[in-house]
Amino acid sequence: MSRFSQPDPELGHRLSRRGMLGVAAGTAAAALLGAAAPANAATRNAATNGSATPATASGAKGRGRPVLPPGRLGIQLYSLRDKVSTLGFGPVFAELERYGYDEVEFAGYTQGSAGPITLAQLKRLARNHGLNPIGSHVGYYSDDPNAYTFAQNLTKVLDDAQALGLKHIGTASGPFRYGSTVDAWKRAAEDFNTYGAAARARGMKFYQHNHSEEFSFATDNPKVRLYDVLLKETDPDLVHLEMDIYWAYVGQFRFSKRPDGTPAPFEPLNYVLRQPDRYPLFHVKDGESDPSNPYGYNMTDVGDGDIDYQRFISAVTRLRGHRLAHHWQAEHDNPAESFTFARRSSAHLHSLREKC
Repeated sequence: MSRFSQPDPELGHRLSRRGMLGVAAGTAAAALLGAAAPANAATRNAATNGSATPATASGAKGRGRPVLPPGRLGIQLYSLRDKVSTLGFGPVFAELERYGYDEVEFAGYTQGSAGPITLAQLKRLARNHGLNPIGSHVGYYSDDPNAYTFAQNLTKVLDDAQALGLKHIGTASGPFRYGSTVDAWKRAAEDFNTYGAAARARGMKFYQHNHSEEFSFATDNPKVRLYDVLLKETDPDLVHLEMDIYWAYVGQFRFSKRPDGTPAPFEPLNYVLRQPDRYPLFHVKDGESDPSNPYGYNMTDVGDGDIDYQRFISAVTRLRGHRLAHHWQAEHDNPAESFTFARRSSAHLHSLREKC
């Protein structure tokens, strides 16, 4: 089912993800275990009986070095929520290991009908399958004072992230808590700075993941793009960004003109190139261009769409000192078959080569 069949695709995404996140509140924090260094994806896959390495699964493209840095391919587990909720994390992690993944990003810490699991067990499972837990999505705020969100339960959120050994802890909620005016986003930026300072005190980075609405314009000043307010008003040492590349290009399609129709073009990649240190994480999801769609794209498995990931990833990783500074998380909001999506996306990304 395409997310574009929903009346409000982005709202539906945020609500469904929040539903998955909500079950995390009951998990108990556990003692820290030793973190395992991520194994090289191609080496791990070659050792898997009967499986091809990711680079050969779909055919290498070109003869340059791999576009994807070693040890930096992750997956947002929201894409595999159907498998996690029925099979549990263990079988899912085993498949991801076979497919050549190095990292995982959480969207909740429970596994549905597969039964209860502690954070210590979850961390151990990831380590045993050569997967580095790199981050997690948690809600920003809620009307429920007991909700598992940054605004309502910051200490608990950070306790759990620390127990898992996460280097990053963030939210996929937009900064719309107080509205869509410039001042409203300044207030949200103050919240984010607070969460960022608390995360930094524990050795973690707080981050915000975008959808396309962040690239819209302030309702009280249509010349100001809200995403620019977020960048300006948050402390770069405390608040980081996870660019969802697909949604950024949807934003480009939707908001390259101001409400009065005057041109306001922007290139998502340029945001990263101007401030690469602010973007430790990326979501790699793909879309087939469709101008008849109000969002400009139909979401697809990575490699089946029109977003040029050879260009995008190369541009970032070629920056001096940035080859290994970023983490690339494959994602699809509603894959037709989630294991197939994970396998094909890994194969495609490992096959990309820099142009000689």
